[in-house]
Amino acid sequence: MALRDELLKSIWHAFTALDVDKSGKVSKSQLKVLSHNLCTVMKIPHDPVALEEHFKDDDEGPVSNQGYMPYLNKFILDKVKDNFDRQDFNKMCWTLCSRKNLEQSQLLISNDDAFKIWCIFNFLSEDRYPLNIVTEEIEYFLRKLTEAMGGSWVEERFEDYKLQLDSRQQCLNAWELITVVGSGHFSKGMDRQTLSMGINEVYQELILDVLKQGYMMKKGHKRKNWTERWFRLKLNSISYYVGEDLAEKKGNIFLDGNCTVEPLQDKEGKKCLFLIRSSLKTFEISASDKKKKQEWIQAIQTCVTLLRQSRPAPHREARQKRRELRLKQQAEQEELELRMRELQTANEAKQLELENMRKVRREQTNKRSPVNQSSQETSVPFCSILKCSGILSCFLVQQVRQQMEEQVAQKSTELEQYLQRVRELEDMYRQLEDALEDEKRARQDEEAVRKLQARLLEEEAMKRAELEQIHLRQQRAISETEAEKQELERERLAKESALHAAMTQLEHLEQERQGALEQYQTVIKKLEDATNNTKTWKHKVAEHEGLLRLIQPGSKGQKLITNWGPAAFSDAELSLREKKWQEMKNQATQAQ
Repeated sequence: MALRDELLKSIWHAFTALDVDKSGKVSKSQLKVLSHNLCTVMKIPHDPVALEEHFKDDDEGPVSNQGYMPYLNKFILDKVKDNFDRQDFNKMCWTLCSRKNLEQSQLLISNDDAFKIWCIFNFLSEDRYPLNIVTEEIEYFLRKLTEAMGGSWVEERFEDYKLQLDSRQQCLNAWELITVVGSGHFSKGMDRQTLSMGINEVYQELILDVLKQGYMMKKGHKRKNWTERWFRLKLNSISYYVGEDLAEKKGNIFLDGNCTVEPLQDKEGKKCLFLIRSSLKTFEISASDKKKKQEWIQAIQTCVTLLRQSRPAPHREARQKRRELRLKQQAEQEELELRMRELQTANEAKQLELENMRKVRREQTNKRSPVNQSSQETSVPFCSILKCSGILSCFLVQQVRQQMEEQVAQKSTELEQYLQRVRELEDMYRQLEDALEDEKRARQDEEAVRKLQARLLEEEAMKRAELEQIHLRQQRAISETEAEKQELERERLAKESALHAAMTQLEHLEQERQGALEQYQTVIKKLEDATNNTKTWKHKVAEHEGLLRLIQPGSKGQKLITNWGPAAFSDAELSLREKKWQEMKNQATQAQ
């Protein structure tokens, strides 16, 4: 679809909303405001003089009789370039038309979700005004919305709705489509947040041309560090942001037909690596798992292939193919109806011609009857006169009758052949209708089988990913167990070595203890000998006290005085000696 056709659909909604009385006319003041807003949003220089010159007032009031489309084409659409924000343009048109047509209180979706459905309607609607979306495109949108919400498509529910739709009009306008989605008829069991997320995902794919998005790790070009980024893949670029809220954009990877993408081996502790080679730089990316890695590689390769072949995005190409197929089927249907009308007209003409021939035959028969009657009533005298003329008349009548019968037989044969041809054409028409119906059913069956295969492949891929994760966890557990086993073995060996060293040290200590014990016994023996010697010497000293005395450390207190000078003993020794002396005295007394 050309840029002009896309813009005209949104402008048509805005113009229709300004047409309050449905007359196809809008006041000049409103058209001025609409034109000024369009020029501002689409970054086109506004020329108010040209607007005044184009919209000259009629005698009846401020409604132009020249129409708005010539001015719109000449002064706005012919100057527009693809350098403005489409979303701002659509929001401006949405603001004008939603106030009049949208009843938000009856819907389960927000105003922003309704705006996104309105944009999707403009994308999928037919290029005929008033804008409508056909049954096939309704099913396409509802199916993608259900898949985006993570639900399963219920074919029977849509078939019932399709029967109701066919009984009414076989198509919907924008506000009816918003009501169908907002009423929750095709999102039963889903909460509002899930429905909003599904609408946003379909909107980003169909309107913003976002083919894939998600978190991945990117290697820096200067610091060579790995940072997590939110990537968004479009047909000709990959943008990456700090987060999925798109608040801070960090850069772009521009794609063209010369770009390449290739997988890489794991390195630097990063797994699931792949490389994007653009015309400017080379980017190293790390996905979260192998499935995501393969999906991103396949998506980028698809974009590069489309750019090499100068083809549009896949969803836009698929939409164009569906429209061409519908136009082809519609042309075939119109051609078939035209042929049937021609055959019906020819059949009516043949029937009329046959009726005229029958009428002429009846008139000739009626004319011949009076001639025969008059020839019978003729008198005998005239018989001989008219005999020759009668024979001649009968011969002529028979000849005319024979010619008429031959013509009638020929016409009857031609009519029979024509009727046979009509019947054959009717049979061919019925067979063609049956063939078209069979082809339609076959295509539906093929589509169902293809979707079933796609779902089975997706489930198989998910199972494979789960099995791979389980295998990785098992390998990780085995590695951890092996590491723990090796660690335990190292600890056991270390403990055995420590035990052996302790035993060796214990034996050494035992030997030292034995030596020390022997030394102790020797010292004890020496001590005992010394003690005995000391006792002996003490006894001798006690016997000769006052004469000899062992030199011992003296007390630092007051010293005693004897007859021979300062005493060499302390008070305690004196009391002890006095006690011993008293005992010896008592023993002597008892002996006496």
